Amino acid sequence: MNVLIINAGSSSLKYQLFDMESEQIVAKGLAERIGIDGHLKHTPVTNGKPVFEANQPMPTHSEAIAAVLDKLTSAEYGVVSSLTEIGAVGHRVLHGGQKFSKSVLIDDAVIAAVEECIPLGPLHNPANLMGIRACQAAMPGVPQIAVFDTAFHQTMPEFAYTYAIPYKYYEKYNIRRYGFHGTSHRYVSAEAIRLLGNKPNSRVITCHCGNGASIAAVKDGKCVDTSMGLTPLEGVPMGTRSGSIDPAIIEFVANLEGLTRQEVFEVLNKKSGILGVSGVSSDFRDVEAAANDSENPLSHRAQLALDVFRYNVAKYIGSYMVTLGGADAIVFTAGLGENSPELRQSVADWLSGFGVRIDSEKNKLRGKLVDITGEGSTVKVFIIPTNEELVIARDTKAIVEG
Repeated sequence: MNVLIINAGSSSLKYQLFDMESEQIVAKGLAERIGIDGHLKHTPVTNGKPVFEANQPMPTHSEAIAAVLDKLTSAEYGVVSSLTEIGAVGHRVLHGGQKFSKSVLIDDAVIAAVEECIPLGPLHNPANLMGIRACQAAMPGVPQIAVFDTAFHQTMPEFAYTYAIPYKYYEKYNIRRYGFHGTSHRYVSAEAIRLLGNKPNSRVITCHCGNGASIAAVKDGKCVDTSMGLTPLEGVPMGTRSGSIDPAIIEFVANLEGLTRQEVFEVLNKKSGILGVSGVSSDFRDVEAAANDSENPLSHRAQLALDVFRYNVAKYIGSYMVTLGGADAIVFTAGLGENSPELRQSVADWLSGFGVRIDSEKNKLRGKLVDITGEGSTVKVFIIPTNEELVIARDTKAIVEG
């Protein structure tokens, strides 16, 4: 079975086509600037056909899906002869609220439920729905599956997801911790458990560290706590997000700067985090370069931003060792987690009191699955490249065949 994976954003649409017999990517691409001028890059992976890249009109997601399907089936760039060779479509959906603890076949009731969660995911859920509806129109009769970013975290105990605010806000508005990056945490924690020899009563702490970052505590393969909350703003500092702060700062800054509440939230989401502290960039590579350049006037702030991030990652890991009663493994994944030896070494240094050691030579490796545990470490430390699309493809295949 061939499974098409769709990740629809407000003005973009990422896709991958999997051959599920081998679990290999057959083609992948990105349609972007939807509703502006439109741009498509389509890359066949397995059959040696050329890459297609060009501007083309995409007023809506419907035209973007049509352009993707055209390239997948075209004589010059295609990887399948017709759409009948695509057995199902898996959609990444950001927010399923409390309604979904697993992936589901999309029907009218599921669409209505995703619409109800729009207040919880105002930027992503509408875009996800546009991708779903465009595929339904272009591929009638083909099963569509929703895989939720929040689903993996639905196993958190009530005391872990409840905020200490008046309980009526939970009862009336479902205000609670939900967590995100769930598909990534699910994949890498399962891989870690496999590397541990399928150890019973496993305790794994997964660190999804990229421009967006979250930490999760996973016991016996189930999430028991995670750093992101009602929204992706909570938790460790990120590229442009502040992470957890004293909530009184919002009113304090609004009064001092003459800003509205919405404008302060814009600052916390888009102008804070590593960018806000360093004054350099939201890209960790740029910040690391500035920190290492003694001639750069922002060198100190760049190093401070890195220290703030690394310290907070280590602090969450330490707190989750309390949650789990220790740890069998710590996993680093996503762009920064997989590719920054400095991050991993710094976090290990902070956790040395817990018996965490990493091998300095193995730690130099980037973007590969590797055990970087150091001699004498009481906790295994792994780099595990994440593969959210494969999780979506596997869930899609399982639901369709089941």
